[in-house]
Amino acid sequence: MKIVDLRTMRGPSYWSVKHRKVIVMKLDLEDLADTWSNAVPGLDGRLIKLLPELELPCSKNTRTASKRPPLTREELADGEPWGHVVKHVALVLQRMAGMPVSWGKARSAHEDGVDIVLFEYQEERAGRVAAEAAVDLLNALIRKEKYDVRAIVDELHEIREDEFFGPSTHSIVAEAASRGIPYIQLEGSNIIQLGYGVNQKRIWATTSSNTSHAAVEIAGNKNRTKRMLQASGVPVPRGTTVYDADELKQAIEELGFPIVTKPLDGNHGKGATINIKNWKEALAGLKAAQVYSQAVIVEQFIEGFDFRLLVINGKLVAAAKRTPAAVTGDGVHTIQELIDEINKDPRRGIGHEKVLTKIKIDKHTNQILKARELTPKSILPEGEVLYLKSTANISTGGTATDVTDLVDPYNVLLAERVAGIIGLDICGIDVLTTDIAIPLNETRGAVIEVNAAPGFRMHISPADGLPRNVAAPVVDMLFPQGSRSRVPIFAVTGTNGKTTTTLLLAHIVSAKGYKVGHTTTSGIFIQGRQLQSGDCTGSQSAEFVLKDPTVNFAVLETARGGMLRSGLGFNYCDVAVVTNVAADHLGLKDIHTVEEMAEVKSVVPRTVRKGGWAILNADNDYTYAMRERVDCRVALFSMDDDSPRIREHMEAGGVAAVYEEGYITIYKNTYKLRIARAEELPVTLGGRARFNIENCLAASLAAYCYGFTKDDIKTALCTFVPSATSTPGRMNIFRFSGFEVIVDYAHNTHGIEKFGEFLDATQATHKVGIVSGLGDRRPQDTIDYARVAGRIFDEVILRQDQDLRGKTAEEIEALMREGLTTDKPDLPITYIENEPDAIDFALQNAREGSVITIFTEDIKNTIAKLEAYEASLKQAQPQHA
Repeated sequence: MKIVDLRTMRGPSYWSVKHRKVIVMKLDLEDLADTWSNAVPGLDGRLIKLLPELELPCSKNTRTASKRPPLTREELADGEPWGHVVKHVALVLQRMAGMPVSWGKARSAHEDGVDIVLFEYQEERAGRVAAEAAVDLLNALIRKEKYDVRAIVDELHEIREDEFFGPSTHSIVAEAASRGIPYIQLEGSNIIQLGYGVNQKRIWATTSSNTSHAAVEIAGNKNRTKRMLQASGVPVPRGTTVYDADELKQAIEELGFPIVTKPLDGNHGKGATINIKNWKEALAGLKAAQVYSQAVIVEQFIEGFDFRLLVINGKLVAAAKRTPAAVTGDGVHTIQELIDEINKDPRRGIGHEKVLTKIKIDKHTNQILKARELTPKSILPEGEVLYLKSTANISTGGTATDVTDLVDPYNVLLAERVAGIIGLDICGIDVLTTDIAIPLNETRGAVIEVNAAPGFRMHISPADGLPRNVAAPVVDMLFPQGSRSRVPIFAVTGTNGKTTTTLLLAHIVSAKGYKVGHTTTSGIFIQGRQLQSGDCTGSQSAEFVLKDPTVNFAVLETARGGMLRSGLGFNYCDVAVVTNVAADHLGLKDIHTVEEMAEVKSVVPRTVRKGGWAILNADNDYTYAMRERVDCRVALFSMDDDSPRIREHMEAGGVAAVYEEGYITIYKNTYKLRIARAEELPVTLGGRARFNIENCLAASLAAYCYGFTKDDIKTALCTFVPSATSTPGRMNIFRFSGFEVIVDYAHNTHGIEKFGEFLDATQATHKVGIVSGLGDRRPQDTIDYARVAGRIFDEVILRQDQDLRGKTAEEIEALMREGLTTDKPDLPITYIENEPDAIDFALQNAREGSVITIFTEDIKNTIAKLEAYEASLKQAQPQHA
């Protein structure tokens, strides 16, 4: 078997609206087609031996934990579809690497011997690696070859450690998400944006948009921190800064043993050595610290336990007692064996994957052992405790016990004062004292360090004591009660009309004073300025708008291609508009029927928030049916003022927009609200462009349901003037002496039929069409498109696109000629392969009173050519004095 296509969904998609992080794998079964797993003798035993985890129930912390083993040997022996097996293997490989994923499914594709396999991922790169590894592993077992599972799990684990948020960041993101606050990971960084547009905040680990750069700099310089705290009456250890052994010796003469050494600019306990009692240990401590900083702090060693006090937004929210990684001797086992036993604790993992971190014997541990004349093979007497690290950091194998409820009020005030003195909004304060329940000034304890970006793991998952939701006060601080995190989102989809509807909505919204970001097939626009060009209707373009710090309203055209490629760029919207669903792009990306295309388009209304609106076309069967699957309010629009569907909707108390007696009209209850006469709206071209009347209905209804007034909508519709600049490729009309040229994007049968209605209502002596076929359409689709073109034009100039999309020019020409001549065998057809040459031919041979229509995908260059032609005509005119 082999993978023929691999896609990554990053939001709601055709494959799953609920599960937003999904790998989509298209799997060619090759020689295994029409067989199941029982077709390979002994596969069940070999696979379970290699991956015994397949038979284990999903972990309890898996979001969608299964109540039964995911895949048993008996099921494999009885026969399971290959796609189903691949799915389970890909999931279990990720779980073995510390990523709790469990959802997936598999089904047959339209092609014989091909499966579509879907499964969750936690980290995108890990999901793709797991997909490829699952196929490689099964292929190896089928060929009876060896496969190194450990190597692939290690690779997946490394990816997880590299790309996972980390426990602190994850806790904040999860808390935000639980409140409906969206998040985006900024590309190429560990910075997380919480919220959208103007309402966004950012976090980087546990620093936030509110964190003062100056405060971080102060906390990063331990000497400056100590001086500021000392000046404010906060007890700190006596100490100094040294740069070499001579200065270290002088410091020890002044301070006496025991002492502590640590780098001036260190963090997370790196390079720190505590309880140094002799000169040999002092030199080793100096050397360890200078790995991180040439300047080394030498301080008195304060007797007591290590406590971390966490202050957020000026309030103490948690406290933990930290214990360095340690083993207790039993007189039988070696130090290494004792460590190995501790590491069997299921709560311990590698890095940040679990509540606790496995203990490793590193260079620092070896120094501690050497100082005590021990090695990892030494056996400790029974009951003797050996600390393996000189600091109590969780990341080096230490443990934490929650003591929040024990902190003396004096120490609470002390911690809150320290955070304020340094100026940190999120502040970790390290204290040494014999008892945190006694005021620090009575225990002769001291504040030994202040940390910007303190880790949260010890508080959210302590080894002992109550877990504390320390992420909640962070989110409270960033988004106080009553503040907004999102910006309103209008999402527009459909087969035809979605670009014009998007532009109409963006105009309505911006006319009301909002700072709008909108996306279309022409580009990305922020406050009316085009920042990117090209087809920008996918998830990345949506995120571009939602990341912009000036945007307070988003209007997003959402096309089929982007949804199938990577899903939506947002989890839910406020208003979704579906203009229509018709045959287009069928046969691409595993969408072969109009029903399946409707399922793709339905993703958008299905993501409308509760209380929001789905705006659906009642005249289109596929769109009308979507009302049954949404979890929001529904409003309908129709070009038929006597539509039974609209009547039924209104009788049920619904809201609708109808083209009635020449007006764009809103129906609500028994009332009619007339927005404007359609023929007076510039976009309808005097009422001839009925498809744009339909687009005005959709836009007016969406704006009205959101809360815009009749006057807001009318003013905007009357001032929306289509042109090659504002609506490129959408009914751009160029008027020359004696004839007109229309540039449009109609590229499918439904679209050209709508255009034909306009052309029928247009006075012309001769109607010429410059048309082409598309190589990535099914042959019948091309023939149907050409047949309509043949009916509506008196003459056709047949050309070719530069990108033939998988077919030859001869194949496309033959299909187009077949369709063009189906109803008009004698239709004049001129074949000119190159589009610019075809346009030149049409302009040079234009008849008086004729209309030339150019259906183009190269909108920019076509418009530029016509503008240049227009300019040349003006230059050729005689100049009058």
